[in-house]
Amino acid sequence: MNTSRRPSPAAGASTPHDPEHARRRAAARQRVARLAQWLDGLIAIPGTRLRFGIDSLIGLIPGVGDVAGMLLGGVILVEGLRAGAPNHVVVRMLSNTLLDGLVGAVPLLGDLFDFAFRSNARNARLLLDHLDGQERQAQAPAAPVRRGPLLLLVLLVPLVVLSLAIYGMVAVFQHLYR
Repeated sequence: MNTSRRPSPAAGASTPHDPEHARRRAAARQRVARLAQWLDGLIAIPGTRLRFGIDSLIGLIPGVGDVAGMLLGGVILVEGLRAGAPNHVVVRMLSNTLLDGLVGAVPLLGDLFDFAFRSNARNARLLLDHLDGQERQAQAPAAPVRRGPLLLLVLLVPLVVLSLAIYGMVAVFQHLYR
């Protein structure tokens, strides 16, 4: 008699095929799409197909606006981690956010770049594409991936950028008021 069985998921854990997992995935899709809309496409420019959002507006505040935009965009990154996005997707999302924050720190040019690049919409698309692929996938889930170092990176990078921005602003003021 063969007593070997396929291992069952741990008690309380959800699999990609159970209704609870599908409900959480749908809720994540809705949160990500709504946040990306608010950050990158909330306001339409009349007579054009161009849109911008809160990220572009707060990016106009010198120094802290771009860091605040990165922190808000970081919510999409955290959603990606919570949804189990693979590391290559999370790293692309982090790259988009960093590029937006770093180039966005350059006065005027950064604001134009932020308007055109729309990192939050890009990140939402990456995550939604991953979630769509998860829904189509019929095989068993892969082994869990350790996310601790990546989550730490996602949380620390905006703090480092903020520190550098503050240091740069202090240096500029010291130079101007000598």
